[in-house]
Amino acid sequence: MAVSEREAASALVSELSKLARHEGANAGAWPGLTTYRFTRPTRPGFDDIDRLALAVIIPATQAPDEMCYRVLGDRRDTGCGVVAASVTRPAWCLVLQIEPQLVRAVGENVRGRAQAKDLDPRGVSPLDTEMSYTVARFLGALTSADDRRVLAPLYLQELVYRVLQREQRVTLVELAAAQTIRSPIGSALSYISANLAEPLRVDTLAAQACLSPSAFSRAFRDLTAQSPYQYVKEKRLDHARRLLDGGQVGVTAVSREVGYTSVSHFIKEFHGRYGVTPGRYAGARPDSWGAAAG
Repeated sequence: MAVSEREAASALVSELSKLARHEGANAGAWPGLTTYRFTRPTRPGFDDIDRLALAVIIPATQAPDEMCYRVLGDRRDTGCGVVAASVTRPAWCLVLQIEPQLVRAVGENVRGRAQAKDLDPRGVSPLDTEMSYTVARFLGALTSADDRRVLAPLYLQELVYRVLQREQRVTLVELAAAQTIRSPIGSALSYISANLAEPLRVDTLAAQACLSPSAFSRAFRDLTAQSPYQYVKEKRLDHARRLLDGGQVGVTAVSREVGYTSVSHFIKEFHGRYGVTPGRYAGARPDSWGAAAG
């Protein structure tokens, strides 16, 4: 569905207003997401952010051509000046932490490169229609439990994809790589991706990072905003969905390939994540209809 610049901007403001109900910072809607509502002139305090993140700024005018975004990390100067705002015309902002591993995973499938374009001297980029609407859909998916579980991760992946297509690509990739290398958790994340079929216990992963299990768990949550168990489960189910999308429709084989020793447990967790059993998910693929009919 084609969406106009004004419609995309309006949708984004509408979704932000639902989440940022209070003056200043509003957290809790999604791990690593903070939304802001300003009703008086304010300089957003984003300069101390040292985690990879995306900042979106919507001025009180809500004019599409004045909305902007910026990739943050390493306590870089955001270039954000004072944002004009009032009670009747608030300004809105959001900061969304992005997992470096997600940048790498999406980047591996992005063949094109952003067009050469000079960044604004402040380091910000215009929030165009595609970006605005992608952010709006991500925020909108957080209000429903099912949408949050199924759609929000997909919209987050699309958002990273959109940034990688634009002039902030280099900043995003460089910060993601730097944070992965700097963190001892990076080696554990790579190990998880390469060994989803194997038992992935905390002590095994901690050894990859040369940390004690307790120190590893704390550092892992700091980097990913998830526990090791939650992260591994999400990666296994994401990989299972990709296998089913690719035509590997045997539920038992897929469950084994992503590390589940119990098929019934795999089916239960897949249903909990995607709202449908893996068998029904595979059967819903168009290229499976002919085989099913036969």
